[in-house]
Amino acid sequence: MNQGEALVYTDTDGKSNIRKRVKAQTTPTPSENTIPIKHGTFDTLTDALDYAAGGVTGFNFYNRRGGLTKSIPYSQLRKEARTLARKILFTGAPRGSHMAIVANTHPDFIRFFFACQYAGMVPVPLPIFMHFSGASGYVKQVHRLLKLSGARLAVATPDYLSFLKEASKGLEMERTGSPEDYYRLPESNATLEPLGPEELAYLQFTSGSTRFPKGVMVSQKAVMNNINVITHHGINCQRGDRAVSWLPFYHDMGLVGLVLASLGSQLSVDFFSTADFAMRPGLWIRLMSENSGTISFSPPFGYELAAMRLRQNDIETFDLSHWRVAGVGAEMIRPELLERFAQRLEVCGFDKKAFMPCYGMAECSLAVSFSKVGEGLKIDRIDQEQLAEKNLVKKIATGTPKGAKVKEFVRCGRLLPGFEAQIRDEKGQMVNEGQCGTLFLKGPSLMKGYFNDPEATKEVLSEDGWLNTGDVAYMSESEIVITGRSKDLIIINGRNIWPQDIEYLAEAMDEVRLGNACAFSLAGEHGKERAVVVVQLRNLNGNDLQAFKDRLKGLIAKELGIECHVEIVPRNTLVRTTSGKPSRSGTKKRCLKLGLIHLD
Repeated sequence: MNQGEALVYTDTDGKSNIRKRVKAQTTPTPSENTIPIKHGTFDTLTDALDYAAGGVTGFNFYNRRGGLTKSIPYSQLRKEARTLARKILFTGAPRGSHMAIVANTHPDFIRFFFACQYAGMVPVPLPIFMHFSGASGYVKQVHRLLKLSGARLAVATPDYLSFLKEASKGLEMERTGSPEDYYRLPESNATLEPLGPEELAYLQFTSGSTRFPKGVMVSQKAVMNNINVITHHGINCQRGDRAVSWLPFYHDMGLVGLVLASLGSQLSVDFFSTADFAMRPGLWIRLMSENSGTISFSPPFGYELAAMRLRQNDIETFDLSHWRVAGVGAEMIRPELLERFAQRLEVCGFDKKAFMPCYGMAECSLAVSFSKVGEGLKIDRIDQEQLAEKNLVKKIATGTPKGAKVKEFVRCGRLLPGFEAQIRDEKGQMVNEGQCGTLFLKGPSLMKGYFNDPEATKEVLSEDGWLNTGDVAYMSESEIVITGRSKDLIIINGRNIWPQDIEYLAEAMDEVRLGNACAFSLAGEHGKERAVVVVQLRNLNGNDLQAFKDRLKGLIAKELGIECHVEIVPRNTLVRTTSGKPSRSGTKKRCLKLGLIHLD
């Protein structure tokens, strides 16, 4: 579909529909709605869309220059999704079949996702080509996800269609095509039977930061419960709120937090692609300003990138006084990155109290805890040695006692209604307050399990409904504080070393970009565990490599008190998860396979 064109459907109650091209709507959907706001109090996603269609709000899509390319009011989305649902049913795929949708930031993803809801099919969002090792790596990843999901139908926009077709070779699939291929199908005369509350809403693949991705089975009941607690108790969505997002549609924060939760509370949303954000992060801030956005979410690196790349003369033209919820999550939160963002944008009305740290994961639909609206960052200062050696949380109020090392952690807020939490030790026993351990969760938003993988499900989900998150955490005045991933912990001489601490020190070096360091452990001589960090440099040729290694080793020894092996690797060596974060297990495996690590 060319820029400046849009697809318009005439719903004809099951008969053939008229389809034509018209110029894209030139104005975005309004923030003020004509119907009362409801905070996700629906049984299913189709119920939510049916209600939202009675108003005037909807989804809006922008290009990299900030131009509006498509505006889809919820009323129009409902009509188009129902028409497309009948065309999908014409394929003959049985009810409950899985339909893979390459989830680039495009109106067609939204249409197909909701068409599946009305047709009784289960959508499976697939990642786009961003952080894989070349086209062949992307095709292999998509092939694996297609096979794991058991998809019988698949669709991709023309720019991804060749990858999808290559990836589907050798798999038993009934139809793989472009949106146009499906739009050309006749409509089935079958009655639409939307997915019910106990049926799956979609299959969400985890990002695979510690293992290969798993297909999380999210029921309609679970995701609607999560949407309700997010929009009512978490964000407290209000009439006139407007969201802006560059988060990918295949990631749980982007899909549930910005697409489904916005629909569930009838908010208008302005979308632009993750790739465009990476090239022009200032567009995020510009759209927040021009459209009076009130809600947006990002991992910490997004705020960091925007703060780094914005020009001061542009900042002074913005108005961010409307931005009341600046959500932050999806990875460990470094407070100094957010403070830098707040300082740079204070001049245009950004209030640092808008920061809302939160915690969640795909296995819980999305959100588990939220900080209070308007409270900003709450930081615990912890004795690093006590935490590393004894898992004890010893808070340091002010200053730094002589000889002590302090580590800062951001609180991620209180549990949302319906959730229970326990902190357990290695033996599965609950620990006392003031101790660190593995976080276990229970609640109505939890997944049914991993699709077609009972063993992996059994590893993390107990018969009585407790989920082992794999995250190391402690409770601070009833708020969750995440300190790392249990599977990523590096244990040196009985001390717990968090890999993100090593990575942070590497990324603090001028030669290293954010996200270009990855730390893990390897068995050294006599099986003794060694800490290793692999680093991609900005410019391999222009650096004294050995001097860099020595400086980084010295910094790690000084700050963490351990010896760490430093290895400089070529660009594109680090394996990325579908959400763009370095995969420690994947990078470790690749480096060993390529023989890139040579322990002293």
